[in-house]
Amino acid sequence: MDTNAPKTPATLPLAAWQSLSSAEAAREVHARVAALSPSLRRAALAWLKPEAELAGELAASARTSQPLRGVPYLLKDLFDLAGVPTNAGSTFLNSARGTPARDSALVRHLRGLGAACAGKTHLVEFAAGLFGDNSHYGDCPHPRFPERLSGGSSSGSAALVAAGVVPLAIGTDTGGSVRVPAAFCGLYGFRQGPGDAFIRDAMPLSPSLDTAGWFTATAADMLTATAALVGPLLNKQGSAEPRGGYLPAETFGIPFDSATAAACDRTASALAQPADPETAAALVSSWQDAIEAYTVTALHEAHGIHRDWLAPYRTEYEPSIWQRFSDGANYTPAQLATAAASFARVRAAFRHYFTRYDFLILPATPFPALRKADCTPEARRALLTLTTPASLAGLPVLTLPVPLPSGLTTGLQVILPAANSAVVPWICSGGL
Repeated sequence: MDTNAPKTPATLPLAAWQSLSSAEAAREVHARVAALSPSLRRAALAWLKPEAELAGELAASARTSQPLRGVPYLLKDLFDLAGVPTNAGSTFLNSARGTPARDSALVRHLRGLGAACAGKTHLVEFAAGLFGDNSHYGDCPHPRFPERLSGGSSSGSAALVAAGVVPLAIGTDTGGSVRVPAAFCGLYGFRQGPGDAFIRDAMPLSPSLDTAGWFTATAADMLTATAALVGPLLNKQGSAEPRGGYLPAETFGIPFDSATAAACDRTASALAQPADPETAAALVSSWQDAIEAYTVTALHEAHGIHRDWLAPYRTEYEPSIWQRFSDGANYTPAQLATAAASFARVRAAFRHYFTRYDFLILPATPFPALRKADCTPEARRALLTLTTPASLAGLPVLTLPVPLPSGLTTGLQVILPAANSAVVPWICSGGL
């Protein structure tokens, strides 16, 4: 364990924030931001609402009886706030599109639930990465292990919840961008399915794969937030526990950190039995081309989004992201059809799986938070091996933190057939 890790303020659960006056809560948010290291503050926080304005919004929201009344939250800078630039981790998007005049649907919904947006968070440029790196604003450090990265693309949102700045932050997940930083930062994370109202007006990466999501520090807060944002969660029938299966780390054929593999398998076994061999084999077989299908689809769609910006803003993109988005124009109809067939196979395999089980557990990462030197193409592929199955299937996922002996963390993906699954309250209320 790193005994020289910086001290972060104790995280306050939702209920503790709700017990503060609006002025106290706004002051606390600003004090916690001021206590961040300069490198974390610069890399994680894109914009902070002035204290007096935040206090006024919290006061208005606290007068409601809604479940998130008086709760400050942070918003990934893919979602619009009226009058505040949206740059999506870039330096030019607001210049290209103009400052938004209207709040995104998710912001409006959160306001109706009583929550107040305290600021916006940085991300990997245009959400195109899993590590938390950004050359414009700085690579986002892990709040307790600053020599490591927080994970991305929802890097700022995860880091600032883990640092105790707010109890709730909004992210997005296309290929793992809630699940990976949740695991690296020791948080609970939830990703919805693609195409819902919360994600449709966010700055897209890949519209057929993008999902909205959120982070909390505790299971109880995750249950409260998910029930509020998703709507009423199903209840398990009678006294029967939901039936789930898990796939051990050795299933995936990728290099796992030994402590991570052991912790994931041990924690998963407390929630479920190993999936039966026939079912597990069918699932894994359907995933063989998942990374390639994900890459082809995501980059083809990203090129369509960025087509008109790639030439005039070429020098303002991070070079590797510019290249990947440009390359998205080169996929042939045959490659796109092959990718679509992979999507169909994965979705069919999951449909069959969910006729027998209520949830599936996979490791979220094969290692804990990485140092920058370890953020290699091989590490990215290892992460995508674990995350692309749920992405291609378009399924919601609850991510659970898993502590490691070193003090670092990994996580488990609990893949669900529906966002309102009874598995969410079962796990968040003590299933683990």
